[in-house]
Amino acid sequence: MLSPAELERYARHIVMREIGGAGQQKLKNARVLVIGAGGLGAPVLQYLAAAGVGTLGIVDDDTVSLSNLQRQVIHDTDQLSEPKVASAAEAIARLNPNVGVEPHLTRLAGHNALALVSDYDLVVDGSDNFDTRYLASDACFFAKKPLVTAAVGQFDGSITTLRPFETGEDGTLNPTYRCLFPKKPREGLLPTCAEAGVLGALTGIIGAMQAMEVIKEITGLGEGLVGRMMMFDARSFRMETIRYRRSPKNPLNGDHPKSWADLLEEA
Repeated sequence: MLSPAELERYARHIVMREIGGAGQQKLKNARVLVIGAGGLGAPVLQYLAAAGVGTLGIVDDDTVSLSNLQRQVIHDTDQLSEPKVASAAEAIARLNPNVGVEPHLTRLAGHNALALVSDYDLVVDGSDNFDTRYLASDACFFAKKPLVTAAVGQFDGSITTLRPFETGEDGTLNPTYRCLFPKKPREGLLPTCAEAGVLGALTGIIGAMQAMEVIKEITGLGEGLVGRMMMFDARSFRMETIRYRRSPKNPLNGDHPKSWADLLEEA
């Protein structure tokens, strides 16, 4: 049940017919795992905490550095060299003491990915590399957990939601991340954020969109981005949405789909 203080805190949600008290209770009961407490993870964590998501898990093995603060707004100057999971937990406690935080001071890897995502209702991927994105999407596929994943470049970003363990309105299974991106780019092909740079406000825009998508998934509000990828160009401030489908060439599909162990062996 929501306490009197929570009823006041979330009043602007509760008066909305599409959310109401029932939707706010769903948010309170939800367990969401956020991979990465960086540029995307920072606004995701802030908005989900403010919205009243009951438990937020944070996976990150990095510490706060001065160059992070241009975009990773959940951290501040007094927290330099502090683990990001601890810094983020402190910020969330200040923002909303009703939210429980489960810090995981580790990097998502083959030996822990499946166990980590299995302990939550929904996963948000705010990582900055393809290895983690593929690992997170594969783990969520096998654990049957919804995944809201996003990525940013210098001036552009994209976001989609994955529910490949469910069927769409046409009765066919929803696509996986590997349907959208069949092959992982080779290491070094694309420049990192440190090499190419990124607009700080861009990560805030895309991260806030991820938080919005999570809230929709939890409360059943509106139409999610399953089978659709939204792309945003900050230079022209244009958005475009493309549709994508389940691919028979995906190694997770077909008559002889690969197992979790098979994928780890190939990684």
